[in-house]
Amino acid sequence: MSAPATLQRTPAPQLALPLWKTAAACSALEIKQFFREKGQVIFTFAMPLLMLVLLASIFKQRIGDSGVDAQQIYVTGMLGVGIMSTSFQSMILQVVGERSNGTLKRLRTTPMPKSAYFTGKLAVVLVSSIGQAAVLLGIGTAFFGLHLPTDPARWATFAWVYLLGIVSCTLLGLAYSSYVAPQSAGAMVFLPVIVLQFISGVFVPFDDLPHPLRIIASFFPMKWICQGMRSVFLPDSFQPYEPGHSWGHGQIALALGAYAVVGLAVCLKTFRWKGRNDG
Repeated sequence: MSAPATLQRTPAPQLALPLWKTAAACSALEIKQFFREKGQVIFTFAMPLLMLVLLASIFKQRIGDSGVDAQQIYVTGMLGVGIMSTSFQSMILQVVGERSNGTLKRLRTTPMPKSAYFTGKLAVVLVSSIGQAAVLLGIGTAFFGLHLPTDPARWATFAWVYLLGIVSCTLLGLAYSSYVAPQSAGAMVFLPVIVLQFISGVFVPFDDLPHPLRIIASFFPMKWICQGMRSVFLPDSFQPYEPGHSWGHGQIALALGAYAVVGLAVCLKTFRWKGRNDG
C-alpha cells in the first residue's frame, strides 16, 4: 500500500490594510518624525518669522493711498513664503535625503502604495505650515498692524488658497525631487525659492515690479499664493495695486489647481524610490 498523502498546510494570506488606514499610519509617522527633528522644526518656524521681523522693523512706508503699509504686505508675503518653505522646499530636501540614504528603497519593498506615502508627506506639511501660519499671524497682528478679517468669506478664501497652495507646492516638490542630485540639493532648492520671493510680491507690491519679472512670476505658484493671502488680510482699497486691479480669485484657483494636477501627474510618472546610481 502506498503511504497516505499528507496534507500541505498553506499559510493564510495576509490581509492588506485598507488604503485609508495605511495613509493615516504614514501621516502619523511623518508628523512624529518631523517634531523629533528639533533643528528642522526650529528652521521651519524661525526663518520666515525672522525675515518678517527684520523687514517689517526696517521698512514701514505707506503704499500710496491704499491705507496699507509695507509691514502688512510683508506679513501676507511671508505666509506665502512659509507655504513654499514647508512644502516645496522642505519636501525636496526630505525626499532627496530619504532616497540617498536608502529609506525609500527599503519602503519600496513593503506593500505601502505611493499614494499613502504622498498622503503622509502632505499631512506633515499641512500640520507644520498651519503652526507656522498661526505664529506669523500672531506676530503680525500684535506688532505690525495686521487686522484679522471678521468676514467669514475671507476666511473661506484663506482656507482654499492655503489648501491649494499646500497641495500644489508639495506635489511639485515631490516631482522636482526626482531631478535633484543629493550633492547639489541645497543650491537647486534655495536659489529658485529666493529668486521667486523677489519677483512674487513678497517684498514689494507686485504691480511695482518690472513687467518681464511679473510675467515670469506668473508661471510659478508663489505669486498666486501671495496674491491670495493679500486678498484675505488687506483691505479692498489695495486692489488697484494688484494685477488687473482686482484680487483675481478665479485666476488664483485656476493656477493653483493646475499646478496640483501637473504635480500629481509628474509624481505618478517619474517618482523614483531609489537613486539613479542604485541597482
